Amino acid sequence: MTPWELHGYELGNCNCAPGCPCQFMSLPTYGNCEAVAGFEFHSGHHGETDLSGTRAAMLLHWPGPIHEGGGTMQVVIDDGASPAQRRALERIFVGEDTEDMATMWWVFSAMSPNKLRTLYKPIAFELDMESRSAQLSVPGVVDCVAEPITNPVTGAAHRARINLPHGFEYRVAEIARGTASTSGEIRLENNKASHAHLLEIHLSGQGVLEAA
Repeated sequence: MTPWELHGYELGNCNCAPGCPCQFMSLPTYGNCEAVAGFEFHSGHHGETDLSGTRAAMLLHWPGPIHEGGGTMQVVIDDGASPAQRRALERIFVGEDTEDMATMWWVFSAMSPNKLRTLYKPIAFELDMESRSAQLSVPGVVDCVAEPITNPVTGAAHRARINLPHGFEYRVAEIARGTASTSGEIRLENNKASHAHLLEIHLSGQGVLEAA
């Protein structure tokens, strides 16, 4: 396998209630999983290919819980990536050059027999961990906005984190509320004020790398 590492930020938005029961080994809030995620990598490589400054996104839909399979997925890579960077990111995002079960990308790919063609489009991505706010935009595909969850009585911003010491996606994530609007081949109709997480991502083909 070609060795790789990626370090950066992730915005994820799924159709579950904020907090996402999947993180606690429970079934999804509404019985199925549908999600969008955006990534910005400040450093990384795949073999000799430098992946610093690249961006990517993916859209995912399963008819039931993820572990039951039958999903559909589509990878989007920023059109500013070079041909070598495109090839490298696509391999990583479909679980290649990765040990079994080592990353969420491996799991998503294994549970998604329906893989749509990879898109190469401009990706706008902004994320602020402290304010729990983020934006992802891919023209003609998806727009996603995350904002803090709020106290239902006072309306004040509420801060909550999920800590997964042995998680295969992250160790700590800030929890937010996200809304996605899709216009591509994968439509996410139920991601409205639903679960979102913002996190630092540190991954390799062997799994999560501890942040320096």
